[in-house]
Amino acid sequence: METTRLHRGRLIDHIQLVVHDLKASETFYTAVLSVLDIPVVSTGNGYFMADELVVSSPDSVTASGSLTGRHHIAFQAKDRESVDAFHRAGLANGGRDNGAPGLRAYHPGYYAAFLLDPDGNNIEAVYQGEAQRNVPSVTIDF
Repeated sequence: METTRLHRGRLIDHIQLVVHDLKASETFYTAVLSVLDIPVVSTGNGYFMADELVVSSPDSVTASGSLTGRHHIAFQAKDRESVDAFHRAGLANGGRDNGAPGLRAYHPGYYAAFLLDPDGNNIEAVYQGEAQRNVPSVTIDF
């Protein structure tokens, strides 16, 4: 029996986006998340997953039949180079620029880039600066 491993943070169990073009979204998210070392799992059942993120078509059993609308989702990046690569990958795979990579005034060291995904969601990659994590994530095996 194959085991699936999920990684979970401390606050959010999962976020679901219901999109109009699942294939375009899967192409976009696979590209931008691969440069952040986040694997995308394609289920073939009208949705795909990337850790806490679930993206589905309106007719998927995981959706209620209507699009979710615009959201802002920020993914953690391990360094500034990963933020830069995220932005390039998104632009090359159906995303639109919504803020080039650079320092932001939120707090010292906050380095981020913003893209609009194929459905207009504001997708961010952020490097919060030098920090020490006690663990990389919580893992769940099933």
